[in-house]
Amino acid sequence: MQNLKITIIQPDIIWENPKANLDKYSAFIDKVENTDIIILPEMFTTGFSMNLNDLKESMDGESVSWMKEIAIQKNVAIVGSLIIEENGKVYNRAIWMFPNGNSLHYDKRHLFTMGQEHKHYTKGIEKTIVEYKGWKFCPLICYDLRFPVWSRNTENYDVLLYMANWPSARHHHWKKLLVARAIENQCYCIGNNRVGSDGMGLSYLGDSGIVKPDGTDDFMGDNESLKTFKISFSELQKYRKSFPFLDDRDDFQIL
Repeated sequence: MQNLKITIIQPDIIWENPKANLDKYSAFIDKVENTDIIILPEMFTTGFSMNLNDLKESMDGESVSWMKEIAIQKNVAIVGSLIIEENGKVYNRAIWMFPNGNSLHYDKRHLFTMGQEHKHYTKGIEKTIVEYKGWKFCPLICYDLRFPVWSRNTENYDVLLYMANWPSARHHHWKKLLVARAIENQCYCIGNNRVGSDGMGLSYLGDSGIVKPDGTDDFMGDNESLKTFKISFSELQKYRKSFPFLDDRDDFQIL
């Protein structure tokens, strides 16, 4: 199985301005060469907004079309979350766009009640496992990180991915929980968080990065930035074989 290069873009999201943000990401992506996946954060075109009437898009909208164009032009997969309306409901939806222009999506299950997200968005009901270049990815969104049962590796995925707008007030939780999820699920755990501040006055300290299954971490700091990481399938399999505790995991069913 081939190793992968994963590029994380850690932005200072321009509040509720999709066009300006897409222009910003396009400029970042112009600098990217020889990568397999580009990862963007939660609500990457708007910030964590409850202004659905002005910002919601369809799956045929400008932002999804932009993702498709980038994926095809750069021959990469690109993933990030958007405010999407479908069948009269609005979701905080992670979209995984493949290089051929096809896509899969995951709708955020755990809506952030402290931020009133549950009053505006419809929660998702199932996980989505994405198979790409022989790897299995489990994309989740921000607040999902706090819920280990939902994140549990019952599908034998290889990479757990969280897209987030995780505020600085609880920043130390962000890094510790990413490490915990990697260790307990014997997987690579990727977190992409924004920096700067939003229109609600919340600040963000970034620290996007990757944690290996043994808990070794590589975080990016608190500046707007881009970084490409490498993940090794043989290293992952070697670690799992040397310490195969996933074989003893509990069976359970989420109701």
